[in-house]
Amino acid sequence: MSNRFKPKYNIKKGDKVVIIAGDDKDLKKPRTVLEVIVDKGRVVVEGANIVTKHTKPSASNTQGGIVKVEAPIHISNVQLWDAKSGAPAKIKRSRENGKLVRISKKSGEVIK
Repeated sequence: MSNRFKPKYNIKKGDKVVIIAGDDKDLKKPRTVLEVIVDKGRVVVEGANIVTKHTKPSASNTQGGIVKVEAPIHISNVQLWDAKSGAPAKIKRSRENGKLVRISKKSGEVIK
């Protein structure tokens, strides 16, 4: 994807999100975003989409073997968690004091 038309997402690293589609779908369990891959439109969520990876022994990992790792999922399959209402919520962006903030449409609270 070109840098000229870089997409803007409402989800950042460290946010609490809920998975709304796929095998790990759970609308009541908020999880933490570990990484946002903007170019591919994907997020890595803690404890979701676990895959087994076979690794060879190396200098950093002398044992090798089978490792369980979180794989990225599409950003459209997650929704931000609104702590005040205790449910997933859509987000709107607005400027406050010249700074862009994310506001929950469900409760009206600013998401940090």
